[in-house]
Amino acid sequence: MKIVVLAGGLSTERDVSFVTGDGVADALRKRGHKVILLDVFMGYSDKEEELEGIFERSLEVSVKPKGISAEVPDLDAVRKSRKDQGSSLFGPNVIALCQMADIVFLALHGENGEDGRIQAAFDLLGVQYTGTGYLGSALAMDKGLSKRFFLANGIPTPAGITMHKADCQWDFHKTGLSLPCVVKPCCGGSSVGISIVRTEEEYRTALEGAFCWEEEVVLEDYIEGREFSVGVMEGKALPVIEIAPVDGFYDYKNKYAKDGAVETCPADLPEQTAAQMQRYAEQAAQALGLDTYSRMDFLMDKEGSLYCLEANTLPGMTPTSLLPQEAQAVGMDYGQLCEEIIRISLEKHQKL
Repeated sequence: MKIVVLAGGLSTERDVSFVTGDGVADALRKRGHKVILLDVFMGYSDKEEELEGIFERSLEVSVKPKGISAEVPDLDAVRKSRKDQGSSLFGPNVIALCQMADIVFLALHGENGEDGRIQAAFDLLGVQYTGTGYLGSALAMDKGLSKRFFLANGIPTPAGITMHKADCQWDFHKTGLSLPCVVKPCCGGSSVGISIVRTEEEYRTALEGAFCWEEEVVLEDYIEGREFSVGVMEGKALPVIEIAPVDGFYDYKNKYAKDGAVETCPADLPEQTAAQMQRYAEQAAQALGLDTYSRMDFLMDKEGSLYCLEANTLPGMTPTSLLPQEAQAVGMDYGQLCEEIIRISLEKHQKL
């Protein structure tokens, strides 16, 4: 097949997206596909070109990722470096190349890939892509909104509220929550802008930090305990994986630094507890309308109570990411997982 792996963009997870895309592109090439790894924002070239036969030289035109920086990408610098300085998220020739492909593998993370806008554009343009559609993507991206869906469907989640910058409540006593609590951007990813708040002074600092990234934030109860994740494919949960950060919590640094966390799959849990977490993951995917594949993040407190934190509609797909580890636990290697995601996605588009 001719496949475009779409990565990059203008998300705080831009670097992570490239590593996901590079892994996916390499695995698919090894399985005989013609694959172009493309930056959705930078595009290919800075002018319209004759693109016939471009998949025959896919390696030549593909992006060459540099890896994940320890710091969040400077998105202003990225914008300024685009040659055509166009205002569209889609860089030069991106739409044309995606329309030439049999399918677009979405290796995007965060705002540009998981908020549903690219999926909606591709639906209008008749471009087939991997992952869930625009509506489920938009619902899951909004942590405050997805929390309401969890509660309405009997899925336990930490108590919390959303707050807009325009009418922000700086007095913690008036929020109705208790310390410690968690403050995080409503639609961010990779734990960028998240803070665990233990004092009123920290609360104000955390709000200022979160509002640097977005106009809306989520405040929720802090749940002290073990962290887990559960992938869901075609409505069926994969084995539970446990994430134990070596230092602090599972923030941007620990997620992508070498040896930043110890990951165990299947997780060391009583069978009944693991099965319940898997059921909640399946219910969360169904509640948000997530098809194809997704991943739910959980916490378990010291009493054994489970809490669903959020849904990821385009979970990390580096060879060592959580979802590939879960797939490996059921005998599906990385290349097989990439092709299975494509198979499920194509079947979905053919039914539409």
